[in-house]
Amino acid sequence: MNQAAQPHPQPEATPVGHSGTRVEIHERPAWAISGWIGVLIVAGCIAAVILLAHGSSGAIAIAPGVVGVVILTSLVIVQPGQTKVVRFFGSYVGTVRRPGLWWILPLADRRTLSIRVRNFETNHLKVNDADGNPVEIASIVVWQVADTSRAVYAVDDYINFVRVQAESALRHVATTHPYDDPTEQGTSLRGSTDVVAGELAQEVAQRVTIAGVEIVEVRISHLAYASEIAQAMLRRQQANAVVAARSRIVEGAVGMVELALARLNERGIVELDEERKAAMVSNLLVVLCGDQPASPVVNTGTLYT
Repeated sequence: MNQAAQPHPQPEATPVGHSGTRVEIHERPAWAISGWIGVLIVAGCIAAVILLAHGSSGAIAIAPGVVGVVILTSLVIVQPGQTKVVRFFGSYVGTVRRPGLWWILPLADRRTLSIRVRNFETNHLKVNDADGNPVEIASIVVWQVADTSRAVYAVDDYINFVRVQAESALRHVATTHPYDDPTEQGTSLRGSTDVVAGELAQEVAQRVTIAGVEIVEVRISHLAYASEIAQAMLRRQQANAVVAARSRIVEGAVGMVELALARLNERGIVELDEERKAAMVSNLLVVLCGDQPASPVVNTGTLYT
């Protein structure tokens, strides 16, 4: 007996994995004491080796020498703006953040990781905006490592990870807004830069939090129509600008004509019938809305002759 075909489940619209990815490692402080204590112990070991080497116990002098070498290799210098991620036989044991000379766990390897604020500019991406128009867009991302353990062990290359995810977020945000909004009622890439930058920063931050990275700021650095439609869009923008300017001119001219008729009627300077008012309105609109200066014509007769 044939069973009815089951409909395939529809994929979810929201991305998966940003909040559900399991990363069980978190930064913690590593065991570290002042490195000057280690320096004093190393100096004492050197003195002991010299004294024992001149005595009858030359073989015993090896012990303080080995101890001195182990302690010397356990000294690390942490520069301002940098950290030391310490690992002991494959296990993460902690991070040293305080600048200075430190004595860490012997026989542990360490990796230098910068926590300074960095920035980079994404590539110029060609994407389609919400209206389907191809645009070129790029952004500047300012970021900083917040969790050194995740930056080292949660992803393969955290610098490349941040760059790729930033471009992915930029491409997604650019497709959700039109390049321009003639009505100026909604958001657009060109007219709502602060809103778009906020959305872009939030999405990039969500994508890179798995790598222990915090986003300081994201700003659009380049925005233009693609070259294949740039001329056509420029003509459309010019036409829109002309229409908007003409609308403002006509609106102002109508107001001036209305004011002129009201003042003439209020002061009783001249009595105008409907035909004369129409002629006056026509002449004033021609003068106020024309592109070229008006050439006055002296009428020696009347409208009726």
